[in-house]
Amino acid sequence: MQDSRNETPWRQLTLFLLTVGVLILIALILRPFFSAIVGAIVLAVVTRRPYDWLTSRIKNRSACAAIALVAVVLAVIVPTFFLAQELGKQAFTTINAFRNGAHQEKIAGFIANRPALAARIEDFTNSIDINNAARGTAAYLGGNLAGFLGNSVRIITQLVVMLFLLFFLLRDRALALTSLRSLLPLCDDETSELLQRVGDTVLATALGRLTIAAVQGVLAGLAFWVLGVPGVVLWAFTLAVCAMVPAFGSFLVWGPVAIYLGLTGHWGKAALLAIWGGLIVSTIDNILYPVLVGSHLRAHTATILLSVLGGIALFGPIGIVLGPVLFTITTTLLDIWHTRTAHQPSPP
Repeated sequence: MQDSRNETPWRQLTLFLLTVGVLILIALILRPFFSAIVGAIVLAVVTRRPYDWLTSRIKNRSACAAIALVAVVLAVIVPTFFLAQELGKQAFTTINAFRNGAHQEKIAGFIANRPALAARIEDFTNSIDINNAARGTAAYLGGNLAGFLGNSVRIITQLVVMLFLLFFLLRDRALALTSLRSLLPLCDDETSELLQRVGDTVLATALGRLTIAAVQGVLAGLAFWVLGVPGVVLWAFTLAVCAMVPAFGSFLVWGPVAIYLGLTGHWGKAALLAIWGGLIVSTIDNILYPVLVGSHLRAHTATILLSVLGGIALFGPIGIVLGPVLFTITTTLLDIWHTRTAHQPSPP
């Protein structure tokens, strides 16, 4: 076999370009399943400790991974399906509540008492051609019906692929980590540090932020229920989703709901919701964050906010986890470079 050290530079360059080209093609092949791959990795990291406990009881790796997969389906997938059904019912109920004649009369009275606002709304409505708007809406719905059906099939496909990958990530975790370590151009200590930081980031972002958002959703849902807001489950779930964005995510929901209460004449309820949302729902983030997230993420709050927002803008919903993970990888590699250069002797 020919020694690679005796190869000419153009052969090495050709091998490098060929490797890069193949990696690009592989990335394009895997691109449609990017969300499923990230979801499987996140679930594998989050369920690491429960799965380790399960492996201590069940020695067969395939049976253990299958049981863990069934547990994930029962604990995550099935409740999500029923929650989606409930959200659909709540959305229908909320739309009917907004179409209630009493609410429309209150909003109309509120607008009628403010001539400037009424004039602007009248100018806006006069500028709309109802016939063209109706035809455009019908054309849009008809053209996007196939897209809606295609998205439904795509979501099911992503879910199946994610569960398929999760099974093998659970069963062959040691093999996957060994292969990853062999590919990284780092020493053992550096690789362990990188994997440890990435794992902490995934746990803190997925579990910590999810827990905080769930608490904020429950607190807001309690206020919505007490104040008689229609569609309590829908708005509470929407607030929990928006609360995954730190700092101001929850305000994007309870703020408009408070405005709606004010427009319908319930100024006292609007004030109570504003106080509860500003002092409790939004503030609980600052109390729980250092305990559940801050101790695991070695980054400033502003950096985390930018990484989450940038991740969502670039990758969609999975950017909530992927953005902080990429920031963590970047900072870890920079720390490794700093450590290596600090131990190098200075040139004469």
